[in-house]
Amino acid sequence: MRFLLKTAFLTDKGQKRPHNEDQGFCREEEDKALAVVCDGMGGHNAGDVASLMAAETVEAAWNDPGEVDPVQHAATWLTEVIAAANHRIYEKANEVSAYRGMGTTLISAVADQEKVVIGHVGDSRAYHYHQEGLTQVSRDQSLVNELVDQGEISEAEAEVHPRKNVLTQALGTETTVTPEVVEAAWAPGDLVLLCSDGLTDKVADESIHDMLTRHPLSEAARTLIDAANEAGGDDNITVALIQYPAVETAER
Repeated sequence: MRFLLKTAFLTDKGQKRPHNEDQGFCREEEDKALAVVCDGMGGHNAGDVASLMAAETVEAAWNDPGEVDPVQHAATWLTEVIAAANHRIYEKANEVSAYRGMGTTLISAVADQEKVVIGHVGDSRAYHYHQEGLTQVSRDQSLVNELVDQGEISEAEAEVHPRKNVLTQALGTETTVTPEVVEAAWAPGDLVLLCSDGLTDKVADESIHDMLTRHPLSEAARTLIDAANEAGGDDNITVALIQYPAVETAER
């Protein structure tokens, strides 16, 4: 008997946007899993192209990891794959005039039965759902978050700040990026949520926690997206989940 990780992924264009610039996916391979969410920069050229390129870069590296094992050396692997995605998008943006200025966020989680390692650039978020509650484990790379850290505005003021969506880092806009990489231990019954800001701009953390508590993994992603749409659905909404099941699964 052992615990096999489970995943779920869902994306939706929301109620107001004409098309979906978000991309992402999940992969589960028995006792290891990968999740990715990319949010193409709204208002910029080809945000959907940038987000797709980022997701494809991570998927290709997962399928053919080379010398760095994605699970055993997850922090190094995530740092390298994020750098590769940034380089690829930046080069394409400079080669094709129609893509000039495109960019995307990227957040990715690599999990096994001991830990979850999360790497990200931008303001797409990662949350750890556990016995004590729901904890945001990523830090928004945004202008308002820097203002909060400097004590210039409160967290409540940040939520309604007119420059709330201005990022301090994104993939494809500069030659290099500095991803944030964090590691969290977890246990059976825990869950990791990755999401674009189309969810967190509309659904409070307390409501997210409540929905994850009340709904099984098979329903949770749809429930979260429905809640964001019911609250206005102003942006694309993407949710990726990795669950460490509380019940053992029989060996196949």
